[in-house]
Order: sequence, then C-alpha cells, then structure tokens
Amino acid sequence: MALALGKQWYPRRDSSLLTSTILRRTFTSQPPRLSGHNRWSTIRHDKAKNDKAKSKERQIIAKEISSATQLWGADIKFNPRLTLALSNAKRAGIPKVVIDGAIARGQGVSVSGQALEQVTIEALLPHSVAAVIECQTDQKARLLQDLRYAIKDNGGTVTPTTYLFEKKGRIVFEKKDGVDPDEYLDQAIEAGAMDIAADADGRLVVFTEPTETKKVGDSLSKLIALPIEELEIIWDPNKDTMVEVKDEEQVKELEDLVGFLREESAVRDVYVNATQQL
Repeated sequence: MALALGKQWYPRRDSSLLTSTILRRTFTSQPPRLSGHNRWSTIRHDKAKNDKAKSKERQIIAKEISSATQLWGADIKFNPRLTLALSNAKRAGIPKVVIDGAIARGQGVSVSGQALEQVTIEALLPHSVAAVIECQTDQKARLLQDLRYAIKDNGGTVTPTTYLFEKKGRIVFEKKDGVDPDEYLDQAIEAGAMDIAADADGRLVVFTEPTETKKVGDSLSKLIALPIEELEIIWDPNKDTMVEVKDEEQVKELEDLVGFLREESAVRDVYVNATQQL
C-alpha cells in the first residue's frame, strides 16, 4: 500500500507508522510580481507629470512678461498687460529671479544691465526632427557650449536647419468672442499683412514680413480696434517637410529634450518641425 502526493509515491509499511513517514512539500512566501504597477511608481509618474506641467506654465508666463515689457515698457502703472502677467506669475509661484530675468529680457538687457545678444542655434534632434533655438544672452560662448553639449548628449546634432523653416513676424490680438478672420481680411491687406487666421483660443493671428512686424501690428490694431497681446519673430516650419513621430516613447524623449532646452533662461523659444506639439 502507498500514499500518493503529486506524482510521487511513498511506501507505507503500516498505518500505525504514518506519523513517521516524511512527506516533502514545497511552499513559497514570495509575493506575486505586480509588473511595476505599485504605489511608488504611480506617485513618481504623477510627480514627473506635474513637474513638467509646472515647467511649461513657468515658460509661458515668463514669455508673457517679456513680451508685455517689450511692447509697453517695464512700468506697471502704464502697462496693464504686464500687471496681469505678474499677477499670473505670483499665483503660479514663479521665483522672483525668473520674473526679474523675464522683465530684463523684454528690455533687451540682462539682470545685471548688460546688453543681450541675439543667438540662433540650429539642430537636428533625435528621430529627424529639426529645431531652431532662439536665444538672448550676454554670455554667448558659454550658452553655445552648454546647448551644443545638451543637444549632442541627447542624441542630436548641431547642423543647419533654418532652410526647413520660414522666418515670419507673428502678431496676436486680444481675444474677441466670435472672431472671424475673413471679416478682417481687407484691413489686414491694407496694413501689409501676409496672412491672417484664428488660433485655438479664438484670438486673431496675423503673419507679416519679419522687418514689418511692429509697423503692421500698430497699423492693424488701429484699423480693427483690437489691442495687441503678443508680437514676435518666429520660425514657421515648412508644411511639406513636417515630421510625424508616432511612437509614444520617441515623443516623450523629444518632449523631455525640448523642455530641458526651454529651461535655459537665455532661451526665448524652440521651434520644431514635428507635427506633434512639443
């Protein structure tokens, strides 16, 4: 007679001797793997996402401060747009050093009062995405060294790319409900604009020759009775050379790199020819 345990058979000499029979069983106390979906990874993921959102918000508000200062000066008594931007900065908890730097850049100087030099860096980022990086700095050599290293260290190459873009003046007017660009077409042509459209926020956007941006903006603002909200020179990517990045990991890699470049205080903006917003 024998006892069965799994697929093994153990001889049983006598029922009275059952207690002396040794039956070996294997047990494990190792917890099941959770494929990384635990509380810590969730917290870390959420924190990274929040940090990226805060960084982007800081960049947008700093740009608003610089633009308002450039257009109407640094005196908040005569610059309601700057007052609003500073209020947004305070509410977002943006450090004073960032605010002071943004105001100084709007005046074309550094925080120490030195004149800023315009610097343009062209690069091919990972996954064949072209970039044009516009900067203002009083330390050109250091800035070029730092940004070139950051680009190369992240798999990019410093190489000519502006031929993939068109340099334009861009004027954004204050939001008006129900705005229709076609209604302002004649005035835009009269003022010397190249094109007119509405952005995702419902604001009227006008494109001009770079050297005519301020002139066209002031003229059109009077014709249509709408105040200017933003006025800048941009690099608009050519539509027939835009790059679509479909892989989510590749998109994230590009977002992280572009976000890192924008974190540099001297960088005014980074223009890319990707179809995705980075």
